[in-house]
Amino acid sequence: MPTARLQHRQYAQLSGFYFFFFASLGAFLPYWGLYLRELEFSPQAIGELMAIIMVTKIIGPNLWGWVADHHGKRIHIIRLTALLAALAYAALLWVVDYWWMMLILAVYSFFWNTTLPLFEATTMNHLGAGIQHYSKIRLWGSIGFIVTAMGLAPLFDLYGVQLLPSIVLALLICMWADTLFVHDKKAVHQVQAPLRLLPTVKQPVVLALLLSCLLAQASHGPYYTFFSIYLEDHGYSRTLIGTLWTLGVVAEIMVFLFMHRMLPRYGARRLLLSALLITVLRWLIIASQPQYLPVLLVAQLMHAASFGILHASAIHMIHGYFPGRLQGRGQALYSSLSFGLGGAIGSLLSGYVWTELGPSWIYYMAAIMAGLGFMVAWWGVGQARG
Repeated sequence: MPTARLQHRQYAQLSGFYFFFFASLGAFLPYWGLYLRELEFSPQAIGELMAIIMVTKIIGPNLWGWVADHHGKRIHIIRLTALLAALAYAALLWVVDYWWMMLILAVYSFFWNTTLPLFEATTMNHLGAGIQHYSKIRLWGSIGFIVTAMGLAPLFDLYGVQLLPSIVLALLICMWADTLFVHDKKAVHQVQAPLRLLPTVKQPVVLALLLSCLLAQASHGPYYTFFSIYLEDHGYSRTLIGTLWTLGVVAEIMVFLFMHRMLPRYGARRLLLSALLITVLRWLIIASQPQYLPVLLVAQLMHAASFGILHASAIHMIHGYFPGRLQGRGQALYSSLSFGLGGAIGSLLSGYVWTELGPSWIYYMAAIMAGLGFMVAWWGVGQARG
């Protein structure tokens, strides 16, 4: 059982959101770059179009997180933003012009990026004291990612990647429908929690945690933006590309199954540092040995650390530093700075580095950024909770 605090129906409703959210991501991330290249966009344009999705994470989650923390009714905001995201994305069924696509992606991602951090806070409130069981709910997101990343590959090999927008739209509609069955639950000790965000953020340990997560996610920008194109240029089929993406998420699932035991045993700081070191090694392998499938298989297994352990450890620490009515803004700040600003920097730079220095250099750049993230965490997160 995920936790005694959750009824079966609540567990299914919370898990369902993660399933559909990450199923849409599993359809989008591996094949979006291939879809854009089929539309004859350049590497710079592909990097820019992916970066705009990340940039809106800086604004959307913080704006709506502030509204949710001050006025309550978090689930109503989640439902609204999920619906508006689906409506905006629907325009991509017809748009192929660069500037129109840039605008639509900005509107879509402004709402879509808001849903996850707010839902993370909702999930944590449902879990209460059993937050170590978060990973058992979150793993359904990984399962959703696998279903689409691997399941769509043969379909795209047969019929082409132009089916992608319609499939993603259907998944977004399912995600919105799931939110209709989820309800808010007040945070424990909400009255005693501090209501001011800035004093919490100004703590050196919190700043170091946020900066290390930003650098870690910036290092993932080349992976999320160009990994499929990188592999296709090295002769891999789309079916094999989907399989490699899936392998990474399977490894991630294994981590989520055991994080509730790993966190109390090893501590969040030690796990975070280990994940950052493994992330550096992963990008070096992908940069230098892409032609060897067995080596790529090992690199993809490292996704267990570079995303799974890193994210679960960070979420655990963020939850400790931003309690009660700060939870929505705390999760939003983490998401916007790491996946938002960090991801945008990584995606944008990778498009230019690909053109100027060559494809492999985007992963050497990623290794450097992850290494800097490790250094920041080593020196600054020495007093992290958990």
